[in-house]
Amino acid sequence: MHTAKQANDRFRVEDAQGLAQSDMQAVDNLVRKSLQSDVLLVSQVAEYIVTSGGKRLRPLIVLLTARALGYSGTDQINAAAIIEFIHTATLLHDDVVDSSVRRRGKDTANTVFGNQASVLVGDFLYSRAFQMMVEISRMRIMEILADATNTIAAGEVMQLMNVHNPDITEASYREVIYRKTARLFEAGAQIAAVLADRETNDEKSMMCYGQNLGMAFQLIDDALDYAASPEELGKNLGDDLNEGKSTLPLIYAMENGSRTEKKMIRMAIKNGELEKLSQIQSVIDSTGALEYTIACAKEASEIAIDSLAPIPNSDYKQGLITIAEFAVNRRF
Repeated sequence: MHTAKQANDRFRVEDAQGLAQSDMQAVDNLVRKSLQSDVLLVSQVAEYIVTSGGKRLRPLIVLLTARALGYSGTDQINAAAIIEFIHTATLLHDDVVDSSVRRRGKDTANTVFGNQASVLVGDFLYSRAFQMMVEISRMRIMEILADATNTIAAGEVMQLMNVHNPDITEASYREVIYRKTARLFEAGAQIAAVLADRETNDEKSMMCYGQNLGMAFQLIDDALDYAASPEELGKNLGDDLNEGKSTLPLIYAMENGSRTEKKMIRMAIKNGELEKLSQIQSVIDSTGALEYTIACAKEASEIAIDSLAPIPNSDYKQGLITIAEFAVNRRF
């Protein structure tokens, strides 16, 4: 039986990962087994991206939430693998849409195998995820994941429509990051509550946790695109600007910069002018845009942590709290 550590004995994210080590090993084994295909290219591309690093926070949330809520079965392994497959499929498609060349410090799958292979293997992973949903035999979980997948796809389309548009509002930006990022975090925490047969209030608490954790995670991601080093980030600095994405640091900088600075940022977004990156970073610094973005992320992280209040204290709950703290204190 795990009991909560003393408040002065701080958890690290490695501690949270350690709590779920055996479950995560089972997830990894299931992922590898489920990637097997008689089509060689499917196995090659899927293996490349699944084994290319990453924090594995989404499946970890499923595993820790299930344990924190007292679930003692094994379906959380399948559920966590499903979440990882959906996430991996979105990465494959994302990198094609964004023409990305680096992710997690390595060449993207589309750089190595080509766009066509990446899109089709992404489709394979989506379909495999739905096959695995059927194995759980819980209609409620299928409903949650089907809705989440549809929301994510709509978010990707919304983001595509917003590319090279400097007139995106903070509200529109938040809607996109909820759909394309936070919704999967939310679904992962929610299905763990469903597996544990918890009351509706606990399910809502876990949805709130997942949603706000996902928002915090993406806000920091967007801040790091203008603040981290390429080595820390694992991808090229300024990718969002190069792709013409109006993220919160740019939105805030335009709102609070001078007329000349606003015009420069608008043109850079419209044209994807990466050569203006250093000048734009200066405006982001002078307007406090990074501080504002980080403050928004911290607020979301605090809401996520507060939403765990009804959940009994345990090391698993502390692990979830630690992940919410890590989301805003990381450099990668």
